[in-house]
Amino acid sequence: MDQIWTVWWSWVVLGLVLGVVEVLVPGYIFVGFAVGAVLTGALTGLGILSGLPLMLAVFAVLSLISWLVIRKLLGTREGQVKIWDRDINDNP
Repeated sequence: MDQIWTVWWSWVVLGLVLGVVEVLVPGYIFVGFAVGAVLTGALTGLGILSGLPLMLAVFAVLSLISWLVIRKLLGTREGQVKIWDRDINDNP
């Protein structure tokens, strides 16, 4: 019996679960992991990847790359942080 992580569909299911978690906890935190898991599942299904250490390394690299690309495409929200230029205790 193969380990569950060496089967391609387990990576795709992990990606879908992480996608649902991203919807529930917004902030573009889990989306990179979700895309990385789905791409790792696709590469495993095509027979390109075999062995858990290689799969984990590819998952980590693909997750980082996809997160960086998504952050570059969607950007950060400008004006999200309020910068105070005077103290409340200062006299007007």
